Amino acid sequence: MRAVIQKVTRAQVDVLAGGKRETCGQIGAGLLVLLGVGHEDGEQDARYIADKIAHLRIFEDENGRLNRSVQDIGGSVLLVSQFTLYADARNGRRPSLSAAAAPDVANAKYEDVAALLRAYGLVVETGRFQTHMQVELCNDGPVTLLLDSRKQF
Repeated sequence: MRAVIQKVTRAQVDVLAGGKRETCGQIGAGLLVLLGVGHEDGEQDARYIADKIAHLRIFEDENGRLNRSVQDIGGSVLLVSQFTLYADARNGRRPSLSAAAAPDVANAKYEDVAALLRAYGLVVETGRFQTHMQVELCNDGPVTLLLDSRKQF
């Protein structure tokens, strides 16, 4: 699994359907997480990513040091599926998406990560899988990190 994690003061995701725009997820201070699922990803990958998201110390403490996690600050997570994190653009002009998991598998793993984050006591808002979404955010810091569960060792 791959995740782009952004520390935000606010974020929201809107779905565009039938010419209408509908907000389906919105948070204040916390993390916006764009999550991509690869076809080889399993339960261990979901657990690794969820644990990192919940415990990364990227929020300031009283001394201005990055010593607090999203849990510590009582923040929320906006989790948005992003299959293009598995795009391979090394050859040609059209990225290959063959490393991304099939939609049914990817959605199940995406939901697994959301459930694991909720099990940590986090408020988790989500996008809507396999829809056209627009994401708005105010990146705080800015702090943006890339995680890849296949690079944990």
